[in-house]
Amino acid sequence: MKKKSGVSFIVIVTIIALLTLLAVFGLEVFDQKIPGAEGIRTGIDISGGVSAMLYPDEENPSEEDMLTAKTIMERRLDDRNIFDRNITIDNINKRILIEFPWAKSETNYNAQDAINELGQTALLTFQEVDESQVDEFGRYLPTGKILVHGEEVKDARQDNDPQNGIVVSITFKEKGAADFAKATEENLGKPIAIFMDNKLISDPRVQSVIPNGQAVITNQRSVDEARELAALIKSGALPFKLEARQIDSISPMLGQSAYDIAKLALLIAFIVVCIFMILYYRLPGLISAIALLGLVVTEILVLSWSGTSVTLPGIGGIILSIGMGVDANVIIFERIKEELKSGKTLRSSIDSGFKRAFTAVLDANVTTLITAVVLYSLGSGPIKGFAFTLGLGVLLSFITAVTASRIMLKSVSAIDIVKYPWLYGAKGGNS
Repeated sequence: MKKKSGVSFIVIVTIIALLTLLAVFGLEVFDQKIPGAEGIRTGIDISGGVSAMLYPDEENPSEEDMLTAKTIMERRLDDRNIFDRNITIDNINKRILIEFPWAKSETNYNAQDAINELGQTALLTFQEVDESQVDEFGRYLPTGKILVHGEEVKDARQDNDPQNGIVVSITFKEKGAADFAKATEENLGKPIAIFMDNKLISDPRVQSVIPNGQAVITNQRSVDEARELAALIKSGALPFKLEARQIDSISPMLGQSAYDIAKLALLIAFIVVCIFMILYYRLPGLISAIALLGLVVTEILVLSWSGTSVTLPGIGGIILSIGMGVDANVIIFERIKEELKSGKTLRSSIDSGFKRAFTAVLDANVTTLITAVVLYSLGSGPIKGFAFTLGLGVLLSFITAVTASRIMLKSVSAIDIVKYPWLYGAKGGNS
């Protein structure tokens, strides 16, 4: 037996075991809780949520502005991976009805806190300011001299500039670019303040005329600060201020019992698949079961840490990704068996099996991934959640079913006592 035989196998098994423990129990480090499976945010169908009527501060907003506001609210929820939601426009009564699931909470659920999670529903404006007019904290006061409306912001993101370091890059739409070019020309050397309603969020000073609608805000102290400011500018580009009224709680449509049944179905599917793989493919089957466990726990941790809202269709996507992951192993192991039966050595059969099966595995996963992308792009609500979990599972299967399985199988096959072809599902062949 070679000196380092089985080392890679032990390392990968240890990593998967640690991830499994993290998914089951979570982890607390320096008073910071790293959530496991218990941190997964469940959808309206499982745990209920919150419903609210959002009213604009204008008496008669246009249908176009109402649609813009709806789109921005959807983008805010998408940024938080909250796919299970309903946003509808009531153009007759000039209001927006929004429903979305609770955030995962260890204490209690508060409807107002949930609405606050959407971010400020205020009006974003770029204003000319009077440098002599400041509050007790030295912050500029709003003057009402609006240079650019927030709805003209096309994009805002944290960026790294070679000269200025960490910055916030802002891209304006066509009209906004023209308005901003005029504003920077008239206020060269002066600050242009950004307000969320009457609250100052940034007051960059104009250093040059910006004619192309591509602006940057410098002097950001950290990446987190820049990202927070960019998110606030990007998500705050409402055409008017929205006020949340009639905030109510929503009862779950299916409830905890349906969630428990779905989790049981996931567990049973995993166990049955593992038993079949071990009985039929023996040692490679055992390795595929370990890799499959890695796929499931990694997907659970990603969903938990990203705050993605998981509905029952989303759990269905996880179950389907188990099938996709094991399907790749079936194709590979069948090819290895054929190579062994042709008289090749074990190591050669493993290398050839993975190499020749890779194209078929890649084709199957890419087609499924394309389907997931289309569903995610065109779907909404639970359909988008299903597409997200399925697509995530397909991507992770490349790491587990292909890469991790290959490393473990090659590592174990170097051990003398497990070189018998029978352990790999073949009756003949050379070791």
